[in-house]
Amino acid sequence: MNRPILASQEQNERWALDELPRDDVVARGMALDASADLATVLAAWDAATGRLQETHEALRKEVQRLTDELEVKNRLADLGQMAAHVAHEVRNSLVPVTLYLSVLRRRIARDPEALEVLGRIEAGFASLECTVHDLLHFTSDRDPQWSAFGARELIDEVLASVAPQMAAQDIRAVVEVSAEQTLVADRDMMRRALLNLVLNALDAMPQGGTLAVSAAEGPGGVDLRVADTGSGLSGESRRRAFEPFYTTKPGGTGLGLAIVYRIAEVHGGEVAAGNADHGGAVFTLRIPRPSKEAAA
Repeated sequence: MNRPILASQEQNERWALDELPRDDVVARGMALDASADLATVLAAWDAATGRLQETHEALRKEVQRLTDELEVKNRLADLGQMAAHVAHEVRNSLVPVTLYLSVLRRRIARDPEALEVLGRIEAGFASLECTVHDLLHFTSDRDPQWSAFGARELIDEVLASVAPQMAAQDIRAVVEVSAEQTLVADRDMMRRALLNLVLNALDAMPQGGTLAVSAAEGPGGVDLRVADTGSGLSGESRRRAFEPFYTTKPGGTGLGLAIVYRIAEVHGGEVAAGNADHGGAVFTLRIPRPSKEAAA
């Protein structure tokens, strides 16, 4: 390449850059920055360094957050295993004690005072057995066993199991569900979830009232709805309804609604708590339509 012997410095620099290979990244960078003064370059470098530092800090915080979450999940898993182990041991110990109590009841059948004391002991063990049962359900970790079954049949079965308590509390049941309505889910899990919702409603109506249970097709699946005519839910109760061990009932375990939440979760559904327009609480359990693979 022939160049004039006398040329400006700017022309010499440009010709020197033109002689570099066009795929040379360094050459292209020099060409872009050839006209930039030092202050501009330093400002750009400072800005890039600042953005890199911000990105690094954000990544560090995210890694720490994920690490903390993993540690919490691991601790919860350990606690769950421990709770399940304790619950199994307690339940195994309750079986012979219950048998001994029944033998004792026959032996003191003619002693009213002793029978009254024994009745209180039995009530205490029944409460303990209920707590153990809740713990076992809460800590159980299994996939749903999918099957199709009638929603009305399930609801009638659950209501029949609590009929004596409803009669004692003067509670009337209203069921709104067609005989053709079906659910595709784990039937045992659904029975447990519905029973917990019904028992929760009965606890809200100690002086009597109306229990309304319905099931209907919704946009995302089947909605099971349990409503009562009690005093309704406070703001805090609505926010924390499904939080494990949260309860407003004396002697409650705080696991009933948490179990409902877990059952909804493993089915890919959801459960919501609210207050009905007429007063009282209403819980809606939504079970989505499963995929063909899951249903099979």
